Amino acid sequence: MADHLSKHNISLSHTYYYPVSIANWEGSLPSIDEEMTRFPCILVIINGSGLLNLQEQQYELSRGCVMLWHKSHELKVSTQLHTSFKGTLISYRCLTSDGIQPNVLKHPEPLRNCSLNILSLTAELERASKQLSERKPFQFQQLFVELLAVLYDELEGQQQKNNAWMEQVLHYVDTHFHEDVTREQMATIAQVSPEHFSRAFRRHTSQTFSGYLALLRIRASQNRLLYDMPKLEKLAQEVGYKEGAYLSRKFKQLVGLSPTAYHQKKKRVVALNSNHTACLLALGITPELGVYSSWMESINPVNPLQKLYEFGISTSSFYNTIASTRPDLIIDYYTVKGSKELLPLAPVLGLPFMDMSWREQFRHIADVVERQQQVEEWLAHYDEQIWAFNQKLDQQLGKRGTAVLWEIGTSSAYSIHSSHGRGSQILYEDIGFRPPGSLLKHGIEQRGFVEEEIEAIADHPADHIFITGIPSNPGTKKRMKRLFQSESWLKMEAIKQNRMYLIEQPDLFYGYDPLSSQAQLHELMRVLISQK
Repeated sequence: MADHLSKHNISLSHTYYYPVSIANWEGSLPSIDEEMTRFPCILVIINGSGLLNLQEQQYELSRGCVMLWHKSHELKVSTQLHTSFKGTLISYRCLTSDGIQPNVLKHPEPLRNCSLNILSLTAELERASKQLSERKPFQFQQLFVELLAVLYDELEGQQQKNNAWMEQVLHYVDTHFHEDVTREQMATIAQVSPEHFSRAFRRHTSQTFSGYLALLRIRASQNRLLYDMPKLEKLAQEVGYKEGAYLSRKFKQLVGLSPTAYHQKKKRVVALNSNHTACLLALGITPELGVYSSWMESINPVNPLQKLYEFGISTSSFYNTIASTRPDLIIDYYTVKGSKELLPLAPVLGLPFMDMSWREQFRHIADVVERQQQVEEWLAHYDEQIWAFNQKLDQQLGKRGTAVLWEIGTSSAYSIHSSHGRGSQILYEDIGFRPPGSLLKHGIEQRGFVEEEIEAIADHPADHIFITGIPSNPGTKKRMKRLFQSESWLKMEAIKQNRMYLIEQPDLFYGYDPLSSQAQLHELMRVLISQK
């Protein structure tokens, strides 16, 4: 029995659960007594139906419903009966051997249509409470714990069901917010009453349904206004409102500015990854908060107040740090979870990972911060460098041939496709090398990378081999030394021709952005030309 409950985080090895009172009642609840205000309670409806008001919420209950409450200093209970209302009220106590706050059964909504098992266990427990002298030692206690275990399982099952319909509703609202979406429609989809829908929606999102819908529509408006200023009537219809004046009023309530003022203002930007921070820096913009790679910090000191540490979106410190800057725009790679969690703070510009090159991302960010001229000047200068370097390589190498760049981890080696960066975009897109056929057969274009055992690097021969760094831990160094001394490695043509380049700058080659790409280009050219 202890194992059964402990898997639900109710540890019976150090926690003791026992009923304080078990009362059978009909017609109305007994008056609130000391036990009901000191201990957690379980109310099981045996027969009849009625309305129950608990902590300023009204619930319609009938046979098979179970209600739970705790923190009874907030308790306000009354009933309004349609018919006879019969049930069993159990108050119980939890004690822990170490004094830690014990777990109690909690659930914000009634458990409806509970199993016959719960009803029969409740009835048996009630009978047993009247016949304690006839019971064997611990039998009454065991019966109560069994009821708790079964009840918890059914509560957990209902919660999973609630989560399932909630996710379905949220997906529908997120994709149809520009239509005429109502609470009643969503309650019908969820197959619950509108009142139950409203309570559950607010608990899940911390917002009312109408507030959440308005937030989606205004954030969509802000994203649209990043690029141009359409007529308000047209914009209103795009996001689900019928009138431009109403959109303008709702927009100002949430954003604090009119749509026109938001479109025209210089945006306070937060960048949630180092690649997009680098894009902004290359355009001459320092974000209010940005994530910086160690390489970026090494070439440009960062104000600690403007550095964002990657705690993870779900942590309160990460969220509060972003909120403190009052951003007008948040830029990140697109994730559904991240975009939704940050939506209360600002519109999120989510750029697709792998589907856009660093040049495309750079131009896209330049568009929203109105630096189109600067991005084209920067890229033109970058292309001039590529042209000059290719002229030199044409003279020294002629036909490029194949190349592979390896990133060494503590236990594996990774070859990265140009869609992931890591310097491969320079090799394959800018200076004309090709990936070896063995990597193509391993699906590097589809997956974006190939992972191999360190010793298996020798299975992918290429005309030029680049290694961006070797981890300092002894185990990896030993494996790399064994690789470099192996027969298969030594007989590769690249090794014989002195075309293996150990660069030892993994931090530099991590980035996939304009600043990193420019530095990677110079480093690759340095080692290629210095070998001649």
